[in-house]
Parts: sequence; C-alpha cells; structure tokens
Amino acid sequence: MGFGDLKTPAGLKVLNDFLADKSYIEGFVPSQADVVVFEALSAAPPADLCHALRWYNHIKSYQSEKLSLPGVKKALGQYGPAGVEDTTSADSKDDDDDIDLFGSDDEEESEEAARLKEERLAAYNAKKAKKPALIAKSSILLDVKPWDDETDMTKLEESVRSIQMDGLLWGSSKLVPVGYGIKKLQIQCVVEDDKVGVDQLEEEITAFEDYVQSMDVAAFNKI
Repeated sequence: MGFGDLKTPAGLKVLNDFLADKSYIEGFVPSQADVVVFEALSAAPPADLCHALRWYNHIKSYQSEKLSLPGVKKALGQYGPAGVEDTTSADSKDDDDDIDLFGSDDEEESEEAARLKEERLAAYNAKKAKKPALIAKSSILLDVKPWDDETDMTKLEESVRSIQMDGLLWGSSKLVPVGYGIKKLQIQCVVEDDKVGVDQLEEEITAFEDYVQSMDVAAFNKI
C-alpha cells in the first residue's frame, strides 16, 4: 500500500483519488496519519486536485497542535490505498532487489512481476467498486463551559465522554483558558447526521448540571 512519491504528479493524483470519499487519511478525525502524509508533501496540491487540496488546507490549520493529535506515526508507505507501490523505502532496498523488480534481463521474471501488478490493481479496483454508499457525517468542535474555576474539569470531561449514542464518536480534546482562572473543555466529535444532532448533544451535555454551565458549537464541518 502507499501513495507512491507524493512529490510527483502521479503520487498527488493517487492521494486525490484516495481522499475523494474521505476527510482524513485514517478514521474520522485528524490524526498522526494526516501529519505523516502532510509532511511528505513539498507544497500544496494544485487546484485541479480538489480533494487533496481540501484535505491539505484542513490539516494545515492543525499545524500548531499537530503533536497533540491522536494516533502513532507510522512509515509513509503504510498509509494509502492497497495496490500502489510504496516507493518511500526504495533507497533502503538491496541493489539485487531493485534489479529483480525493475531491471531484470530475465523475461519470465519481468512477465511475472507485470502479472502480479495487474492482479493487485484489479483487486484494488474491485474492492473500491464494492464500497457501500457514503453516510452523511459531520465533524463538530464543542466548547463546554464549567461554572467556575473550582469545577473538576477531569470529571466534566469524563461526564461528556460517557455520553454514548449510535452514530457518535468522540475525538481529541483540550482545556482552553477563558479568563479568571477558568478553563473550558474543547472537544471534537464526529456524528452521523441522520442519527445525532447538535440539539441532542447539548441536551445530553448540559444535563450534567453539577459541572456544565453551557455548551456552544465552535466549529461545524460536513465530512
């Protein structure tokens, strides 16, 4: 799997196609996977690669907090679609391996490599064609405000995360100072639009009235 060389038009095209039905490299919230792929790019994708450019601009907005994004960094070649050759580790391969794959004088070996490549591409295309219909989702950033500076923010966050609904996935969070020693909880979630609404979230969160004064939507993006 992989994207190939993301500094080439071919690699960027693979990335753009991969993001045609995705908002992130992995999962439904920004993660270290997005950081790895973002850092492999030499510049923003061109305007005609709209999916890759949309993703690039979105992840760029997280640069100041990229170290706090969830997940563990893996090698670039471990992200992306199956059936695409990983060229990121080409420099570490033995010369004999390179000759066998790309420069062999043995006609039978060359034909076998070509056959395997065609089979992998066919399997990838078949898998992509069988993908289920997309479910409308939204990424929401919530501001949850406590009563005062004596509110136990750990308990507040535990209460918020205890809310479980079909179509709701909690993401990363942080405490943001608002003044006078008070901090608000800023927490991200992804919801399926047909199952979970903002009003429903507000009702559930503000029900923890011992900790929560109010809830506001800081950012709302369709995925």
